[in-house]
Amino acid sequence: MKAPQPAKPGTHPAHRDPHAAQPGPAQDDPGSPLDDKLDDEDYPAYSMGRAAEILGVTPGFLRGLDAAKLFVPQRSAGGHRRYSRYQLRLARRARDLVDEGTALEAACRIIILEDQLAEAERINAQLQRRIDQAPERD
Repeated sequence: MKAPQPAKPGTHPAHRDPHAAQPGPAQDDPGSPLDDKLDDEDYPAYSMGRAAEILGVTPGFLRGLDAAKLFVPQRSAGGHRRYSRYQLRLARRARDLVDEGTALEAACRIIILEDQLAEAERINAQLQRRIDQAPERD
């Protein structure tokens, strides 16, 4: 088995962002590109290995979530899967369901349906507020 190799210069996202690669006040400025990435739930900050380590799962489990269409991880310039914090939360929920005995495909479908239901409830509440705020017509 070949030992992991360091990223080649210019291929890691940190090497493409001058604020991330250079120390100094630019990193401390609110609103800098680095702050935007750190606060962005959808920024693909985690490699497959790191995501698997955080979740306590195998890389194969993460590939299974991709195959089951729970989410599609972004790809690095080298083609490697990259995961966001939001995707890690979905993966953790899937892992919890699988640990309870739910099949992987079923767990993914449950999560997708729960997400759709939450979105429908959010839209319904928004529309209800509009109705409640509208002046009455006779």
